[in-house]
Amino acid sequence: MMYTLPNILTLFRIGLIPVFLLAFYLPLENSHFWATLVFFIASMTDMLDGYLARRLEQTSPLGAFLDPVADKIIVAVALVLVAVDFNEIWITVPAMIIISREIVISALREWMASIGKSAQVAVGQIGKIKTTAQMLCLGGLVWQQSEFMIWLAVALLYVAAALTIWSMVIYLSSAWKYLEQKDIN
Repeated sequence: MMYTLPNILTLFRIGLIPVFLLAFYLPLENSHFWATLVFFIASMTDMLDGYLARRLEQTSPLGAFLDPVADKIIVAVALVLVAVDFNEIWITVPAMIIISREIVISALREWMASIGKSAQVAVGQIGKIKTTAQMLCLGGLVWQQSEFMIWLAVALLYVAAALTIWSMVIYLSSAWKYLEQKDIN
C-alpha cells in the first residue's frame, strides 16, 4: 500500500522542491511569482495529503515518515533561499532559528519514539499555527510583489520564529521528565 494517494501527494511535494528552486532562479519575467505558486502548491499538498490519509484510512508508516520530512525540507530550502536572496541579518536570524528548531524537535521526536513516548511530542495547535505563519511569510518573501508584501511577510517571519520558540519550549517541557531520567528502561 505504498502508492496511496496521500503518499503520491507527499512524493509530488518532494518533487516540487527542485522545480521551486529552478522557478526562483531562472532569468524569466515573474520568476518569483512562479516560484511562489510552486511553493503554495507544495504547501496545499501538505494539508491535503494528511486530510486524505485520515479520510480514506490510508495512513501508512511510509507516509508517517515522508510527510514531516517533505515539510521540513521544503521549509528549510525556502528559508535558506530567502536568507541568501535578502542577505540581511534580520531575515537570516529568524530563518536560522526556525531551521534549528526543526532539527531539535525532529531529534526529540525520534528519541521519544525510541523510548515509546512519541505521543508526548505530537503536533499541537501552536505547531499548526506556526506552520501557517511560516508558509504565508515564505510565500511573501519569495514573491516580493511589493514593499508592503515584504514587510508583512517579515512581520509574519518574526511571528513564525516566536511561535517556533514557543512550540519548542512546549515540546521540550513535555519531554523533560524523560530527558532528565538516568535510566529510561
